[in-house]
Amino acid sequence: MSTIDPQISENPVTQAASAPLPVIRQLDDSAINRIAAGEVVERPASAVKELVENAIDAGATRITVEIADGGKTLIRVTDNGCGMTPQDLPLALSRHATSKIDGSDLLNIHTFGFRGEALPSLGAVGRLTITSRAEGHDAAQIRVAGGQMEAVKPAALRQGTIVELRDLFFATPARLKFMRTDRAESQAISDTVKRLAMAEPAVGFTLRDVSGGGEGRVTFRADPMSGDLFDALHGRLAHVIGREFAENALKIDATREGIRLYGYAALPTYSRGAAVTQFLFVNTRPVKDKMLTGALRAAYMDFLSRDRHPAAALFIDCEPTLVDVNVHPAKSEVRFRDPGLARGLIVSSLRHALAEAGHRASSTVAGATLGAMRPEQPTASGAPRVYQMDRPSLGARNSAYAAQSPGLPPAPSYPALPPAEENAGFAEFSAAYNGRLVEEPVSAEPETQPVEDLPLGAARGQVHENYIIAQTRDGMVIVDQHAAHERLVYEKLKHQMADTGVAAQALLIPEIIELSEGDCARLLEVAEDLAKFGLGIEAFGGNAVAVRETPAILGEVNAEAMIRDILDELADQGESQLVQARLEAILSRVACHGSIRSGRRMRGEEMNALLREMEETPHSGQCNHGRPTYVELKLADIERLFGRS
Repeated sequence: MSTIDPQISENPVTQAASAPLPVIRQLDDSAINRIAAGEVVERPASAVKELVENAIDAGATRITVEIADGGKTLIRVTDNGCGMTPQDLPLALSRHATSKIDGSDLLNIHTFGFRGEALPSLGAVGRLTITSRAEGHDAAQIRVAGGQMEAVKPAALRQGTIVELRDLFFATPARLKFMRTDRAESQAISDTVKRLAMAEPAVGFTLRDVSGGGEGRVTFRADPMSGDLFDALHGRLAHVIGREFAENALKIDATREGIRLYGYAALPTYSRGAAVTQFLFVNTRPVKDKMLTGALRAAYMDFLSRDRHPAAALFIDCEPTLVDVNVHPAKSEVRFRDPGLARGLIVSSLRHALAEAGHRASSTVAGATLGAMRPEQPTASGAPRVYQMDRPSLGARNSAYAAQSPGLPPAPSYPALPPAEENAGFAEFSAAYNGRLVEEPVSAEPETQPVEDLPLGAARGQVHENYIIAQTRDGMVIVDQHAAHERLVYEKLKHQMADTGVAAQALLIPEIIELSEGDCARLLEVAEDLAKFGLGIEAFGGNAVAVRETPAILGEVNAEAMIRDILDELADQGESQLVQARLEAILSRVACHGSIRSGRRMRGEEMNALLREMEETPHSGQCNHGRPTYVELKLADIERLFGRS
């Protein structure tokens, strides 16, 4: 007698045929709004972003954001914008209801918001209260909790709108499990408000933490800035990013084919260990776009090592029809009609600004140098110790100079010291090599400009056979002779390569590389650009490519590995700088070996010639790895170290 094994299932085809068909259902409005909230409102900072952008779109000039417990229990945004009428309040809580577009052209968008999803989404997952007053109308208030809307009722408000969101995600408790600590959420909100403050320097922002009740504490405040675009933006960036960034930032202003790029980018010597000081805006909208950040990185590629990141706040302005902002639920990504144009504008504008900066280096280098020199501790009262010192007269300085210059004629107004006394205490100046420079007699033809008035001044000596000491009109300069000359040689080699092209070496047997169809097409699209750097490739039938030439300066290379690395960059960033980066790395190593070595004694004319060449060569303020080539110390700072009043 046979029995049916319960572990053996029936034919899966028979099971599928007998299973009921899935039924398509129309979700109710509450479920729809909760789903939309999951896309638009990821965390409290997302809610703050939507509400503040609404306030900016309403024409507000002052916006106050109050939060409690990292925004989880309270977010209140108050503005002095145009407000809403009592009749508009219920409509504002309806999905896809907006005053910012008419729906005829979704590419011609001039405001932050346009979908009409934020307020109904917030009302679906939290307890939302809106109080508003439009000019010529009475103030009114409406409430919605978990998607349930109450009736409009009168309220007391002088101007603008107050949007209060309490108990975010109370209607979707599962989302609360994914919230981070109150401190982390508060930091995210602060970052969001600061980005919007950078985008709108004419608007005042206040962020207050009212956790625990009461007035709370102000964690960020930015008053409205006045003046022209760049003055207002510079002042706002100094307040938000920091004074050091503003002091070491270069003004950027360029236009190409209807796209304008403006803002500020820091010197390479003011670099960061992570990409935390990179702020990009498209039509004043803060965005995080891989193509734009890749362009920023490419512009600094020749000045920073791979573990350093540039600092910049850049704004792209263009006609709304040239960029699509409706490609991401949170509108944090954009898509340009011509991405190559936007990318090329960023790279060329930044490189031009960096070239115009010449030998300039970050002022933070001098600050760090002065910080390393520990001043004397202050007095018991807390005030710094001040010494009253008389400045030496010209005759006294000449006498002191004569005492420290063995073998030179004494100053005319003072008798010469005996040889034994003259050399006492200065035996190091009597050695065969003297690192101290002595000014040559003044020639009959006066110089057009004193050497001390030049940016890097006049060389006065060399210490430890590596550092040049130069005197300027108001301070001194310390130059790393090896790093400085390495940069000068590197720039010459780059110019030579640009003028003569990159020499290519033909492979005796071309290397055939099999690729996928997409990779093959992507690689052949950039074949012409790669050929400029000595990498010759061509189609070889099917999905294969033939590598026929490689850059001669690279020597023997693994062509297949290089091609696949290039494809990885193309897939990740849309373009590849790999070959150029490798060529420039070779030039950098050549420059390192061909430059003045540390430990070499230099004559005075060599030192001054190096200083003059640094002044004339772009990018000479930093070495090939982004480190400074010189430090400038102002006389006032030096005197402060010694307690001079």
